[in-house]
Amino acid sequence: MRRWLWFNALALVMFSAFLLFIVLQSVFGWHVRNEELAQYGHPADSYWTYLGTGHFVEAVFENWESEFLQMGSYVLLTAYLVQRGSPESKPLHQTNRAEDYPDQAGPNSPALAKKGGLPYLLYRNSLSIALLGLFLLSFVFHLLGGTAEYNEQQALESGAPPISALTFLTTSDFWFQSMQNWQSEFLAVGALITLSIVLRQHGSPQSKPVVKSHAHTGE
Repeated sequence: MRRWLWFNALALVMFSAFLLFIVLQSVFGWHVRNEELAQYGHPADSYWTYLGTGHFVEAVFENWESEFLQMGSYVLLTAYLVQRGSPESKPLHQTNRAEDYPDQAGPNSPALAKKGGLPYLLYRNSLSIALLGLFLLSFVFHLLGGTAEYNEQQALESGAPPISALTFLTTSDFWFQSMQNWQSEFLAVGALITLSIVLRQHGSPQSKPVVKSHAHTGE
């Protein structure tokens, strides 16, 4: 068990932090939502009812959407673009790695990496496909949750009739929510790419070795 924990420590810490923070988000969001309902003279939601509201769904998925867009784009763009001096870039003159092709597969290679044709084509791009697929799924849930929250707010404030998800998709409100998250994600990645040219973090795979020159690119 100790060996398994050691081998999986990074993922375990990340997913444990995720669970902790999403529970805390739901609790604080529940209180915010009930304070809002009280202002309009409506009864408070139970915690479990709150988890199905547009208020919670929108808040969760508008953030997931931006994270998966950032990571999917990053994985895909680093396959084609380089940044001199950054460990986040592949080496400047690297085009294709020999080990990316089935004829270099060994006995421990993934089964799909040993095949040609469509299975191999999908597998060689599976990471970006999965991340961008999760982005699209989160985008849809953000849209649905945002529509529900918008309609709930309109009903509370003015008793206006609900609108459809397609109508909400055309509103400035929806795109404002998306852009405020998207811009911050790309800023953070851009900062990591450029700061890692001249700055170091001992022991981190996101950093070049401390003694490498600023011009050293990739690992």
